[in-house]
Amino acid sequence: MLKGAIFDMDGLLLDTERLYCQGWIEAAKAFRQPILAEFPRAVCGSGGKKMLDIVHEHYPEVDAAAFRDYCLHWVEDRLQREIPEKPGTREILCFFHEHDVKLAVASSTRLDAIKDSLGRLGVLPLFDAVVSGQQVEHGKPAPDIFLLAAEKIGCAPDECYVFEDSANGIRAGVAAGCRTIMIPDLIEPDAELRSLADDIYGSLSEVMEAVLEGKI
Repeated sequence: MLKGAIFDMDGLLLDTERLYCQGWIEAAKAFRQPILAEFPRAVCGSGGKKMLDIVHEHYPEVDAAAFRDYCLHWVEDRLQREIPEKPGTREILCFFHEHDVKLAVASSTRLDAIKDSLGRLGVLPLFDAVVSGQQVEHGKPAPDIFLLAAEKIGCAPDECYVFEDSANGIRAGVAAGCRTIMIPDLIEPDAELRSLADDIYGSLSEVMEAVLEGKI
């Protein structure tokens, strides 16, 4: 077992990617733009300037920051009503915490929104560090956020697991030099992701079983 574990949040710990997909649709409607089927996949897991670049690429006529903010506020409004937890979230976080594995969350979401969601879920105290895409210059798929998370928990990148559901997150974890494990959510791994990820599991519950069996 490695010394550190870094978790993405949306689509990994929280079952929120479907909300984001709907949020992008609502943004497109509000800005009188076409609903592009490929856009949610392209933007999934990105953050910072990279997210804005993807928005601009697909919707060149809109203010990318305003378009992004509309989606984020739409999602955050719904999360005030309920925090949907992914299967195995609480079990694996508690297990790692009890076995002195340092824990970090590294999400493209705003820092206050991360803390609010995890706090309301009751798992925030388990984390040794919380890192937001706001705190790094380059968002996923750049490795910056995972390198900062590893630094904050006092581990070398190669001493850390990265658990991710998105293509951009997998690329970022691999680029950081972490042991990168994919738990697909809305996006099934293609040939590229299968070649990049160290392991692929169907859920965090399956990851928990693999840890107990000494497979990872």
